[in-house]
Amino acid sequence: MNSQADAHPAADCPPRILSSAHLATGAHPALSELEFGLMVAHNAFARWVVRCMRAAGEPDLSAVDVLVLHHVHHRARSKRLADICFTLNYEDSHVVNYSLKKLLNMKLVSSEKAGKEVFYATTAQGGELLDRFRKVRNRCLLPAVEGELADAEAMSAMAGRLRMLSGLYDQAARAASSL
Repeated sequence: MNSQADAHPAADCPPRILSSAHLATGAHPALSELEFGLMVAHNAFARWVVRCMRAAGEPDLSAVDVLVLHHVHHRARSKRLADICFTLNYEDSHVVNYSLKKLLNMKLVSSEKAGKEVFYATTAQGGELLDRFRKVRNRCLLPAVEGELADAEAMSAMAGRLRMLSGLYDQAARAASSL
């Protein structure tokens, strides 16, 4: 198939939804369609967590702040900056550190130094906020999960594919860094 055909599918095929047709030429044109889907899903998810948190009563948190707060609260175990960055796949620890300082100032997390390490945990206030977030999520998001998205096995398989893609893009980033 030539590059023109890749960018412009036959009339009987549904058109690809792309933001960058020039990236849909050559091998794996559907990857550009997937990348566009990832981009709009990422932006929609970021907007959702900020608005859900606002509805839960905290209007001053960014999407990164919300994700960091959720992860710090995960399994009620204290976490180090490096572990938070690793788990959330943030390369720039300064972004996460800024969120942690903001959450500390808002008294949503606490910190405890152990040797050279600093461990972060949610406070009672942070836990209460996350409980309100969960209630808003249950009210606004969960009722819309239907059909294929309601299938737990299909959802887990999709999550697994997203993690595989994460590895693919991480490896490509390493390769690009060495050019």
